[in-house]
Amino acid sequence: MSRTIVVGGGVAGLTAARELALAGRTVVLLEASADVGGSVRPLVVERGGLDGADPQCPDDSPFERVTLDGGAESFATRSSAVGDLLDELGLAGEIVTPAGAPAWVRTPDALMPLPRSGVLGIPGDLETVRRTLGTGAWLRARLDAALPASVGTRGSRGTRGSGDDGAVSVGHLVRARLGDDVLRAFVAPVTGGVHSASADLLDVDAVAPGLREGVARHGSLVAAAAALRSAAPAGSAVAGLRGGMHTLVAALLADLVARGVDVRRSTHVERLERTDDGWRVHTLGPARRGSFEDAVGARATATLESDDVVVATTAGEAARLLGAHVPASVLPEIPHGHVCLVTLVLADPRLDSAPRGTGVLVASGVNAAHGVRAKALTHSSAKWDWVRDALPSGHHAVRLSYGRLGGDPDPGDASATSLERTGLHDAGQLLGVPLTPAHVVGAKVVRFGAGLPFAAIGHAARVARLRAVLDDVGGLHVTGAWVAGTGLASVVADARRIAPALRG
Repeated sequence: MSRTIVVGGGVAGLTAARELALAGRTVVLLEASADVGGSVRPLVVERGGLDGADPQCPDDSPFERVTLDGGAESFATRSSAVGDLLDELGLAGEIVTPAGAPAWVRTPDALMPLPRSGVLGIPGDLETVRRTLGTGAWLRARLDAALPASVGTRGSRGTRGSGDDGAVSVGHLVRARLGDDVLRAFVAPVTGGVHSASADLLDVDAVAPGLREGVARHGSLVAAAAALRSAAPAGSAVAGLRGGMHTLVAALLADLVARGVDVRRSTHVERLERTDDGWRVHTLGPARRGSFEDAVGARATATLESDDVVVATTAGEAARLLGAHVPASVLPEIPHGHVCLVTLVLADPRLDSAPRGTGVLVASGVNAAHGVRAKALTHSSAKWDWVRDALPSGHHAVRLSYGRLGGDPDPGDASATSLERTGLHDAGQLLGVPLTPAHVVGAKVVRFGAGLPFAAIGHAARVARLRAVLDDVGGLHVTGAWVAGTGLASVVADARRIAPALRG
């Protein structure tokens, strides 16, 4: 059997390894950290107030601990990629949909429910625009139906929000067809909260495939957004798993082990070396028990031979490993920045009414206007029934997200204590319920410091160029969020194409 080494144990690497094993290959998966899963991970929040102190809640809260998602908490249902994988893993019966209450959006000027139809905050009807943004914004957005299909959908060199290859940004498309008010109030908060980047930086074809073409097919951007949304199964844009999305990682790992995949954790790949008939992978990993390296606390070097290598790491790691084998011009651009998630368990029955639905997306400029640094708040116990049921009565879990490319303060250097207190302040502001340390019975901070992958203008063309170069190199393949795009639906679909590509 042919041997393939997969570098990286996130969902992309785990999925690719499974597909390769199913195709009959001998597979070794190497993960640098002690745990697999990448950005899909469990988060255990235990009893404790801010700064690790004893909770000050006067009602003597019975809360002890809860296991939530420490990263991705849902997947887009616009395609069947994740659903099919869950079905194969025996998890289809655990798929759950979020509560029906809408999410809200906080702009510097207003707080309003987000349109429930459409995609990326692009409304699927204009009644929401008239009701929330006023007659002027509504009249401007109505022009969408009268404009030629070419307006906003075709990029040209030098045009704002356009790439040299004709690609266009989400911001360019929405601004041209619906106006600045809709972009600023609805779309920008979604792209900032979900993709951690400005709408003017995101390639619309990468984050909403089919939307651009849908303008010509359906006669307007609004109709195209409505059609794209209606194509999602079960009437929902996203779904999750009972018990958390991290249960997907556990199921994938168990499946790999059952199929004989050699999963090696805490194993760092130092470099890739081309050989006459394949690849040599140089690693640094745990020392064999009882060896000299083990006795002196050193790590052991090892060399693995393979026919193919699949690089399923972050963009930075991929650039380091690929740099000796491809021109620098096709290597990924590495965005700088951090994402920090602050999860708070609050004992406060005032939140039982879900005052902001399933959560709040925050537009740029709200920090200056209202002192809120978060880019998004998820009211987890209002969004997911399984979270609500895991907590005592009158208790709630909220998660605040920090870190956005394009001018926002970088939270990467902030202490956990500082972030917890910032999260409590922002939660009170966004939920409209004054909160104090006395309401906190559990708090946890999770950091993602490997950069913020996002699909910039021309993303698809750049990925195609990179993969064409790798085809010429031979036996070297890439997958992961930095090539597939943000979200599990994109990541899983891309990872599942690796095995057929190797067969070709």
